[in-house]
Amino acid sequence: MRMSKLVGRRIKEDPKDAKTPSHKFLIRGGYARMVSAGIYSLLPVGKKITHKIETIIREEMNHIEGQEILMPVALPAELWQESGRYESVGQELLRFNDRNGKDMVLAMTHEEAVSHLVRTELSSYKQLPCMVYQIQTKYRDEARPRAGLIRVREFTMKDGYSFHATQKCLEEYYKKVHKAYENIFRRIGMNDVLSIESNSGMMGGKVSHEFMAVSEHGEDTIFVSPCGKYRANREVASAAWEFNKETPLELEKVHTPGTETIEEVAAFLNMKPENTGKAVFYQDTINGDLIFAVIRGDFEVNESKLQNLLKVPELKFAEDDAIRAVGCEPGYASPLSIDAEKVKIVVDRSAAESSNLVVGANEAHYHFKNFNFDRDMPRVEDVIVADIATVRAGDPCPLTGAPLEEKRGIEVGNIFQLGTKYSETMGCDFLDQNGKAHPIIMGCYGIGVGRAMASTIEQSHDKFGPIWPITVAPYQLQLCALNPNKENVKAEAERIYEQLLAAGIEVLFDDRGEKAGFMFNDADLLGIPLRLVLSPKTVVDGKIEFKRRGNRDGELLDITTVASTMQRIISEEYAKYS
Repeated sequence: MRMSKLVGRRIKEDPKDAKTPSHKFLIRGGYARMVSAGIYSLLPVGKKITHKIETIIREEMNHIEGQEILMPVALPAELWQESGRYESVGQELLRFNDRNGKDMVLAMTHEEAVSHLVRTELSSYKQLPCMVYQIQTKYRDEARPRAGLIRVREFTMKDGYSFHATQKCLEEYYKKVHKAYENIFRRIGMNDVLSIESNSGMMGGKVSHEFMAVSEHGEDTIFVSPCGKYRANREVASAAWEFNKETPLELEKVHTPGTETIEEVAAFLNMKPENTGKAVFYQDTINGDLIFAVIRGDFEVNESKLQNLLKVPELKFAEDDAIRAVGCEPGYASPLSIDAEKVKIVVDRSAAESSNLVVGANEAHYHFKNFNFDRDMPRVEDVIVADIATVRAGDPCPLTGAPLEEKRGIEVGNIFQLGTKYSETMGCDFLDQNGKAHPIIMGCYGIGVGRAMASTIEQSHDKFGPIWPITVAPYQLQLCALNPNKENVKAEAERIYEQLLAAGIEVLFDDRGEKAGFMFNDADLLGIPLRLVLSPKTVVDGKIEFKRRGNRDGELLDITTVASTMQRIISEEYAKYS
């Protein structure tokens, strides 16, 4: 490809709204252009990269006997109504009516569609297990798109679905997919991707893993033990907390004027936050049920853990009027007088297993000292005691006891053991050896293609632009001709260009005759891993300069053998990712 014909211009300045390296360089380098918030067009170099990512994904999915299909983006709402997600999923699911007034959705994921498909095609245990996958457009009506292609509204995803007769079969296949994902991210060139325990969320199922590209600009928080044995998303992470029981002291009501926060109460009573109990009220956004969470004052409630525990799809903080309606005082709510018939009560282990805590008195400007759960909690049998605490950096690892390290990550893939969540509700059954019907057991496996491209930049760039791994680079090699009107540079560059093409090398030839600084700035933004530079000086000597993107130093190669030399170097580069 000649640079003079390449569609997509390079931009000198960072976009004003771009905060992350990938967002800046995808715009500046001419890879993508925003159409609307969270909606982008891909330019030729961006499309070439995503095509290569998709090719790697296809090869790995086909290797584990995946069969590629294609399902619609626009789906009838009745499929989502069958699964129950039409009502439970929030505004991120785009609902609309077609010209006939039929309720429709734009698919943000395809569990319903694939269940509808396979219930017509799979009926016998003899057809199981199997896996189908697609690489298809999705639409998620994100409230706050951010970071360019990392969080968007319209995106391309590989989503795969496996079908099994037994849970054991699913678990065995799940391991194969996990290995295939490791292969995919290694081949793409992501140098630091962690597989971690994760929250299944709206997808359902009991077991799930996320693949996190470690990046300081990631929107997810993950916790890792120093040895790497334990890895978990903040949403599900736990720690080996130990809470000491002491001799219970007598309850004492104390006046605490103007102290509504844990910090204010602790300071007023000259105590540490860990000697207090925190009360947090939530409401189920679907049915309005009130939930009362109690946790030790130095911890924060992990809302994902709470949602999973109660099987609630979405929570919100309760309004003061709702809290008062059950006889509690906002800011001073107390577990001592709460009515378990009016509110669901969940007490974190930190509060249940600690002693002599300061808690609200359910009266403005008053607290109780020396609350002990076993002694003072009314109707203990109606209370759920569970781990609903958010892990913090330095908390003890649940496997080793070593202090947990906190990292930031970008979710580039996820895998789920769905079980029968969709097959049961949608009548997706198979007949066993005895002719008896059972719900098919399902797995689900996703990778965001555009997000994978952006995350690769996050992990591989310098201040000048991306440094693409050769496996996904838009071109393997860039040929730059300096001062083409001198010393026969133009003719020699054309000859080398044709030789490289004949050798099967993907070449971007900068034939524009621009000044060296301008040409090299563009080359850095394009991030092509290998670069040849021809100049009047090197032509006279029968040489051409070779450099690797990101390295300052280069070397001179013989012009007469440059094509074969580059074939060898490219082969060596690919071997690094095999």
